[in-house]
Amino acid sequence: MKIKISHFKSLLNVSFDPGVVNVFIGSNGSGKSAILEALGVLSAAISGNVNDSVLYNKGVRLGTPSLYKSSFKDQKRLSLNIEFDIDWENKNDHWNYKVNLSNPIEKPNPNWNYYTEKLEKNNKKILGRSRASKFQLNNFPKMELDSSKGLLSFAQGIESDETDFASDLYDSIKDYAIYTPNTTTLRGVQIDPFQKEPLGLLGGQLSKVIEDLMNLDEELFGTMDLDDLLELISWTNEVSTGKVSKGIISPNVPTTPKTIKFTDRFMREGRNELTAYDASEGSLYVLFLLSLVMHESSPRMLAVDNFDQALNPRLARKVTKFFCDEAIKHNRRCFLTTHNPLVLDGLDLNNDEIRLFTVDRNYYGHTVINRVEINSNLRELGSKGYSLSELWIEGRLGGIPNI
Repeated sequence: MKIKISHFKSLLNVSFDPGVVNVFIGSNGSGKSAILEALGVLSAAISGNVNDSVLYNKGVRLGTPSLYKSSFKDQKRLSLNIEFDIDWENKNDHWNYKVNLSNPIEKPNPNWNYYTEKLEKNNKKILGRSRASKFQLNNFPKMELDSSKGLLSFAQGIESDETDFASDLYDSIKDYAIYTPNTTTLRGVQIDPFQKEPLGLLGGQLSKVIEDLMNLDEELFGTMDLDDLLELISWTNEVSTGKVSKGIISPNVPTTPKTIKFTDRFMREGRNELTAYDASEGSLYVLFLLSLVMHESSPRMLAVDNFDQALNPRLARKVTKFFCDEAIKHNRRCFLTTHNPLVLDGLDLNNDEIRLFTVDRNYYGHTVINRVEINSNLRELGSKGYSLSELWIEGRLGGIPNI
């Protein structure tokens, strides 16, 4: 797969080839979150509508067309549109999908318009439309489609062997969302405004998902050995869910009907049960990240902004390794940002399904994305004892501020 993004925020013209797990590192303001949000806009376009309501529920920060469109000083001509281009190999065929989204700056419309849209198979156009053709569909001239409605969503109702890929791409990307969990929501004392199955974008419904994944009879948490989970949350010897018992949480604390319960292995029996409200926030983030990547109802494509939030560096390294293993096992395409160097040490870059990208701004302020691959230079440095985290901190990978 190859994704190209043009004229979106600082992403004037970028492209990258994602794997299954994709980690973006870079300075604050380099464009990491913009990449995740651009994928959110692309997902909205593929799912059928691009408007504030759809983008909001995908975790994209809402903005006006003037804020979404690139406007660098060195641009001789500002683009009126945002463009996306995806190349994908599927069933020995080469597919390409392009979409060009338009919305006037002066008087923006609630819905972005599909200025042009095209689906090709082996360089042959299967579906397409443009403003010049008055949005008439190629190969399906009798079918009408509003310019604010997505072609791939529409194609789900067309029975044709030629549109199989449309269903594959649609199903893979339509539910994409950006997750940014926060502690109060994970504790169950704040309602998640971004309700989504199985987990809200801020971490809502975590106790329900843990209940789904916990299998005490087989000593499994999802597809992980329960012992591996308890190793990550080393202060507890049991994680469960249930109703809040009297005496273990203040009556003044608002709680959900069910909560996550922990048994502290260092405390005396009878006084060693804690709820999510009193447990360490790092433990809740561990449970959230692993639950998200393992639950069968999670999106096939998702993003986590600030993946390392609330995690001790060594814990972040270990969680990263388990997260990558589970993402590959469940074929869940993930896009992550991080500022924690030890997250890099949890990545096996010898596995082509795990990819690391540096994100920088060039002289003109344009975001530049480069993939970090294990080459002879990195192998030599590794043989001398250098870890990826050390190489990043020393500035040998890129994606670090010049301060």
